Amino acid sequence: MRYSSVTFQVPAIEDWQKDLLIDALGGIGYDTFEDIGDGFSAYIPTANLDVQALETVLLYEADGFDVQYTIQDMEDKNWNALWELNFSPIVVDDRCYVRASFHEPKPGMEYEIVINPKMSFGTGHHETTSMMLSYILENSFEGKTVLDMGCGTGILAILAAKRGASSILAVDYDDVCVASVAENKVLNDTPQIQSALGSKEAIVGHSFDVVLANINRNILVDQLAQYRLCLPADGLLFVSGFYDGEDLAILCAKAESEGFTFMSKKVQENWCSAKFVRNK
Repeated sequence: MRYSSVTFQVPAIEDWQKDLLIDALGGIGYDTFEDIGDGFSAYIPTANLDVQALETVLLYEADGFDVQYTIQDMEDKNWNALWELNFSPIVVDDRCYVRASFHEPKPGMEYEIVINPKMSFGTGHHETTSMMLSYILENSFEGKTVLDMGCGTGILAILAAKRGASSILAVDYDDVCVASVAENKVLNDTPQIQSALGSKEAIVGHSFDVVLANINRNILVDQLAQYRLCLPADGLLFVSGFYDGEDLAILCAKAESEGFTFMSKKVQENWCSAKFVRNK
């Protein structure tokens, strides 16, 4: 597959601003990022490069700092092979070991998840994913029906299955992610996971005991009403992909208006995950 690189020169950018920009770029199809001195490079399949969409992201995300960028077509490479070189196993809460199929197992762990990376989000390395994994470890999933919204590799769905969930629907707008879930559920012997391509329209008419949504603030705000329709009274909602502080306050206000009660939060490097319960 031929890729294009977009190199951003952002000498005055703060780490949190760069994280927000990268998160927004991921939402329009950029799937690999690399730090380069006073900026970073973002990579996207050339067929998916949309300069207008890029300019729109910069218009809204780059407030307060100057961003310059250059676009370059890249030579054909085995991008998945290169990405795998930087994929290392992780341990979450001393209970869950996440590795690729080319890593050795770790005996004695309560849960092991095998993820074959395909340049889709959700390997557990990002703070938002690891916090969501931690929430799954802390809460009961035995016999539950679960939605994994914005599923990436399906890592959250897989742990929910290993924790006893009876059925899981994993939804993502990226067909690479849907294909990744299909492969990873076989690797982890979790046949109760089904995957679907789409967004909130894909869950209309469905019902779940638990919703897991690791996306970003704006999409979460947009989809909260649909989550409410899918959950019964006392149903649980776990969300991540946003920052502590203003982002959480905006989400809490919207969630309250939709009939949810805030229960708790986790914070790592200013990234935030939160637990809500649907009111009776």
